[in-house]
Amino acid sequence: MAERAGFTGALSSDHFKPWSSRQAEQGGTGFAWSWLGAAMQATSLEFGVVNAPGQRYHPAIIAQAAATLAEMFPGRFWMALGSGQALNERITGELYPPKFERNERLRECVEVIRALFSGETVSYYGSYITVEEARLYVKPETMPKIIGAALTPETAKWAGGWADGMVTVSQPYNKLRKMVGAFHEGGGEGKPMYLQVHLSYSNTDEKARQGAYEQWKNNTIESIVEEEIYTPEQFDSASKYIRPDDLDEHIRISCEPEKHIEWIQKDIELGFSNIILHNANSEQEKFIRDFGEKVLPVLKKESIP
Repeated sequence: MAERAGFTGALSSDHFKPWSSRQAEQGGTGFAWSWLGAAMQATSLEFGVVNAPGQRYHPAIIAQAAATLAEMFPGRFWMALGSGQALNERITGELYPPKFERNERLRECVEVIRALFSGETVSYYGSYITVEEARLYVKPETMPKIIGAALTPETAKWAGGWADGMVTVSQPYNKLRKMVGAFHEGGGEGKPMYLQVHLSYSNTDEKARQGAYEQWKNNTIESIVEEEIYTPEQFDSASKYIRPDDLDEHIRISCEPEKHIEWIQKDIELGFSNIILHNANSEQEKFIRDFGEKVLPVLKKESIP
């Protein structure tokens, strides 16, 4: 439906647990890599996935999975790598390390994945990752981009030096501008920047706000806290005192397509080349239909030289 409406790509997050008990009751979370193969076969869209190698996944397995999708669907797959959330990574029972150690672990994973992508037989003995005699026997002509996932200026600056690009989430304009500046300062200038826009669209602003509150309020918790929470029930407890009016800094809520166009135009002016629109309520068909008719044509027309 999204492809017919004019969307050109999609993004999946690789989660083991949902962010709330409500989402668990609606089916929880499926295995992203299985879904990606099915979704890419059924469409011609470009797909990305947000993944955290190093604890739940060995980086050689992620390299193999990414290379296989890239071989099956040339030029249509990319991945965003981040340091992870306790919600997903603690299921292994291993120590969930502090942020600076998770960053170092991620760098080791990226080194391993890139070496495998280049065709090397890899033996690697790092502080966090060990690999012995690994080699990719399915190796596509064009390997997926490795995009750095960042939620703070500090992470954005750090990712600028090693990632092929950056993906972040929508924030108030001044905060988003700081993210861009930090990424450029760290070495990311000239690299592509992807933005996941959390929005809520419905018939009325009130309905859009309520839908976002029911489905996405848990995701408005500060990253320094939510990275350490490890059950849906804890997320529900941590978001207990969040009010519907508190969502505005995190989610773009409006029933007017023109308002969403205005917001997205500012994102493009900041230098974001890929805008990923996430409707944070359950009315997906209405969102896809209306944005396909009223939002995408305007943005595509403006992007033509």
